[in-house]
Amino acid sequence: MKYLLKKNRLIRHLPILPFIYGAIIPLVLIDIWTEVYHRISFPLYGIPYIKRRDYIKIDRQKLSYLNPLQKISCAYCGYANGLLQYIVKIVAETEHYWCGIQHKQSKNFHAPSHHKKFLNYGDEEQYMREYGRKKTKWLF
Repeated sequence: MKYLLKKNRLIRHLPILPFIYGAIIPLVLIDIWTEVYHRISFPLYGIPYIKRRDYIKIDRQKLSYLNPLQKISCAYCGYANGLLQYIVKIVAETEHYWCGIQHKQSKNFHAPSHHKKFLNYGDEEQYMREYGRKKTKWLF
């Protein structure tokens, strides 16, 4: 809650509020889209469902020492940040299913942690041992 330490915070933060709270629209849309994808595709892929409750936690609005706007903001941030982590997990599992090969390492690239269980970039021998006999000549 570092914003509480800022002078003239109303003037500094009021113009930003529409950008922060306006993001609820695309967040809800991507939430719906991702959940539909998750529920349809994961059973087809044989991937276990990701538990939403393990990522989205909305509880800080219960704190009695917060004012109403702070409670709304904390609920919103719990939803938004949790949702994005949940989506990252779903996309990571999808990536592992469809393309479990690490990216080429480079100086400023921050590889996602889930890439640790992927095949090494450029290691054709590892690829052939793992998938060579199973690959097809065309699309899939």
